[in-house]
Amino acid sequence: MITAVWLRAPARARLHALRELYRRFFGENTPDARGRRLLFDWLSPAQRAQFEEHRYFDVIGCDTGRTYRIHYGTAANVHEIDGEGRATMGWCFVPSGFLVPGDVMLAQKIALETDETGALSLANRFPPATHSEHFYRRPF
Repeated sequence: MITAVWLRAPARARLHALRELYRRFFGENTPDARGRRLLFDWLSPAQRAQFEEHRYFDVIGCDTGRTYRIHYGTAANVHEIDGEGRATMGWCFVPSGFLVPGDVMLAQKIALETDETGALSLANRFPPATHSEHFYRRPF
């Protein structure tokens, strides 16, 4: 009887370790996690640090030199900001298809850095949000 109990403990530990391995593997390979990794690969070190701290990063438009802040999200998440970091105008433009936030944000970044005028000509304008920054604070 003692032998049977003794053999069960290592088997339970192995099963627990295997479950944890699968949990980590699948947690790191969800579409959302892959989209965030791809986005991080394209961000500059300063943008990456800003995103990790605030869940947004700033981009300089290629045509006008204006600064845009891209918040974590898939729609209505781009704001033109002034020199003091205040939002002056909101812009909503997204790529076609059902994409995770990291992929959408990367497309927005590339569009503003390579064809700002073209991206904004397709975008919908909206007044900047009057609510707090906590609106954008959603857990990964």
